[in-house]
Amino acid sequence: MKRRDFIASSAALLGLSAHAQVTDLNDAINKAGRQRMLSQRISKAYLALAHKVEADSARQVLDRSLALFDRQLAELKAFAPAPDIRETYAKLEAVWSEFKGVVVGTAPAKEHAAKVIQLDGAILALANQGTQQYERASAKTVGKLVNIAGRQRMLSQRMAKFYLANAMKVDPQGSVAEIGKARAEFVAATELLRNAPETTPKIKEELGLADMQWIFFNQGLQHMDGMQSPKLMSDVFVTSENLLSVMDRITGLYSGIKVSGAA
Repeated sequence: MKRRDFIASSAALLGLSAHAQVTDLNDAINKAGRQRMLSQRISKAYLALAHKVEADSARQVLDRSLALFDRQLAELKAFAPAPDIRETYAKLEAVWSEFKGVVVGTAPAKEHAAKVIQLDGAILALANQGTQQYERASAKTVGKLVNIAGRQRMLSQRMAKFYLANAMKVDPQGSVAEIGKARAEFVAATELLRNAPETTPKIKEELGLADMQWIFFNQGLQHMDGMQSPKLMSDVFVTSENLLSVMDRITGLYSGIKVSGAA
């Protein structure tokens, strides 16, 4: 396992959102789905900092994720093609402001962890609602695949977040259960993507890379006794970033497919 590979991968992830406007509905689904991921990634980085694990990298991930969420929120609000979508993003903006206030306004610590996780759940729900609304507006099969692939990014971060929460003994039973649900969903969605008619040879190649990263990540997730060592937590943090990077590329490839397929 090359534990430092994620630094370059993280920079590449952020570069995918370099253009300042949403270009089309596939791009909107991609960015809306990325907001789901960022809600979990920010909390993961916050918990890593509270653990003093991968501190420099976690701080970089936290700061860049906060900035990316802000930028994409503005883009998605501006692009929203219908009143119900605009309403979703107005609600998201309000919850985001509260969440950001806790994350930025307090030094990362165990006593704030439960509040951070509670708020990231509210952000995740609204970000998922917005993603589904954009998918329905697309009414194309490929839009659904962009949504599913994008959700894999979120699941990678959600599992890592709950792993760190479990190590902090923040609702340990709930954390284990959430990881189990996310793991099952991730594996099933990977097979769905692999077998979709729209999946190109290039995407299948990237899915093969995701399979390899999943093996490393899933191995780390096996240690869930609430006594995880700093090294185990570090491994989960890094491998979650590596898996995220691959899944973000895959989502971008689906987003770039231009077809007029049926819903």
